Amino acid sequence: KSDDIVGRVKAYEAIVKGDNTLEAGIPESFRVLVKELEGLALGVEILSEDERQIVLSEEDIPEIPLDLGISLEREELGEDSAE
Repeated sequence: KSDDIVGRVKAYEAIVKGDNTLEAGIPESFRVLVKELEGLALGVEILSEDERQIVLSEEDIPEIPLDLGISLEREELGEDSAE
């Protein structure tokens, strides 16, 4: 999903590195839904396939952007050099 911030960065990293293994993350919209439900005083427990509780926290989201070992910066053209 496009709003899966961590998944999007990992997918980009995999493309850049030529890897074929991707793991789905938690979409940001799901995190928002959980916060909205908690705001309505509803208890929300997220369970994995093996019935273990998953805790969503901001610490799960790594600093973006990750260091991919490449630079996407380019030198900007000045007004006097534009043709």
